[in-house]
Amino acid sequence: MELDKIERLLERYFEGETTLSEEEKLRAYFSQGEVAQHLEQYAPLFSYFSTSKEEKFTKSIPLSQKNTKSTWSYKWLSVAAVTVLLLGVYFGKSYQDEKQLEKQRARYAYEETKKALDLLAQNFERGTEKVAYLNEFVEAKDKVYNKN
Repeated sequence: MELDKIERLLERYFEGETTLSEEEKLRAYFSQGEVAQHLEQYAPLFSYFSTSKEEKFTKSIPLSQKNTKSTWSYKWLSVAAVTVLLLGVYFGKSYQDEKQLEKQRARYAYEETKKALDLLAQNFERGTEKVAYLNEFVEAKDKVYNKN
């Protein structure tokens, strides 16, 4: 009967549903000499918890006051570093935005100039046709004036 109860407690223990008093019963069972053969694999686990509970830290911890001046200087140095970093990011971003805007303006100016030069080239071709007619007029005029 007790073995069945221990097995149920073990199942609840591994599910994380046991209380402190139930865990104490498990430790007491596994610390005694008689443990069921199929449960012997859990004995080192509970014996470890029993022995580690009794361990104590015996070394002394030296408590010394730190140099407050150097501590403050490190704090202010870190604040200054963060400030410089944030300013660099802010001004770097505005510089990049300015460069991007300048590139967009230059691209727009290029496209408008290209349109204007295309329009000029089209009108220039029409103008050369008119100059050819004008050249014929001049030749005809010279013929008229030279004969008279």
